[in-house]
Amino acid sequence: MDFKVEVVSNQVNVSSPYSMGIVEKLRQIGGGRWNPHEKRWEFPYSEETITKLEELKNKHNTQRVQILLSEFLGSLRLKGYSQNTIKAYKGHFVRFLEYIEYDITNIDSLSIKQYLLFLLDKETFSHSYVNQAINSIKFYMEYVANDIETVDKIIRPKKQKKLPQVLSEMEVKKIFEAVTNQKHRLLLMLTYSAGLRVSETVNLKLSDIDSNRMLLKVHQGKGRKDRYTILSEVVLHELREYYKKYKPQQYIFEGSERTNLTERSAERVFKDALKKAGIKREVGMHSLRHSFATHLLESGTDLRYIQELLGHNSSKTTEIYTHVTRKSLKKIISPIDRL
Repeated sequence: MDFKVEVVSNQVNVSSPYSMGIVEKLRQIGGGRWNPHEKRWEFPYSEETITKLEELKNKHNTQRVQILLSEFLGSLRLKGYSQNTIKAYKGHFVRFLEYIEYDITNIDSLSIKQYLLFLLDKETFSHSYVNQAINSIKFYMEYVANDIETVDKIIRPKKQKKLPQVLSEMEVKKIFEAVTNQKHRLLLMLTYSAGLRVSETVNLKLSDIDSNRMLLKVHQGKGRKDRYTILSEVVLHELREYYKKYKPQQYIFEGSERTNLTERSAERVFKDALKKAGIKREVGMHSLRHSFATHLLESGTDLRYIQELLGHNSSKTTEIYTHVTRKSLKKIISPIDRL
C-alpha cells in the first residue's frame, strides 16, 4: 500500500502501510483519529497538517521501498541463497526499514549501529538473532547499495558459545514409544536415525531412499549442498510398512494436496511427542540431530565420519559434540568421591 494523502472537504484522509513508526508519527501530528471501517487516518483540514503529512509521505515513499526490496531479493536469488535464507533475510531487512521509518536515505553506519543496540538492549534478542540481522543488512549494503565502507564499520557482537541440547538414548526411546501415529513416529525416527535437519526431513522424497546401499540422499541441505547419510535397517522396515498404509506419491511425508509437510507441522509433532513421553525439557526437534551426533560419538564413531553425515564444512563445527558426550566425562572422578 502506498502512502496517500487526500483532501475531502474539510478533512484530510491518510492511507499508509502499517508500521509502529508511522503510527507514532501520525499521532504526533495531533488531531487525527483512526477510522477502522475505512481503514484510514482522518485529520481536520489545515495547511500545517497538510505540510506535515506531505513531509511524512515523502519519507515513506513505498514505491521506492518496493523497488529496493525487489533489488534486494533479486540479488539474494542471484547469489544462490536458499528460500529459507531469503525469507529470513527479507524479514530482518523489513524490520530494519520499519525502525528507520522507511527513510531509505537514512541507511548509514550510525542508523545500523542504533538498530543493533535497539535489538540487543530494548528487544533483548539473542546474539544469533542479531547476527542474522547483521548478515541481512550487510548483504544489502554490499550487493545492492555497493557501500563497502559502511559494511566495514558494522560491529558484530561476540558470538555466544552455547552447547547443543542433547537427549539421552533412553529419552529418545521414550519419545518413539509414546507416539502411536505411524506417520508421526516415522517422521521422528527418520530425523534421529539419519541426523537430519527438520527442513531436510520434510523435503525427503521417495526417490531419495537407496535401500540397496542403505543410504538417504539429502538434496540441497544447508549451504545448498547435496550429501548422503545412513539409512537404518529399523527405519527401512518402518518405511515399507508406512508406504503400504499411506501410499505417498512424491514426498515421504505429505501434507494436504500431496505437498510436503511443513517444518512447523513437524515441530508440532515433536512437541506433542515430548508431552506424551513426559519429558519436560525445553528442546526443539533439532535436538534429535544433536542427539544422533552425540550418541554416535559416544559409541566410538570417528568424528570425521560424523562430520560427513551431518554435512558440516568444518570439523570445528562437529567438535562441539565432544563437549556434551558422556564418554570422556565418565572417566573423570569427582574429588568428593575420593574423600
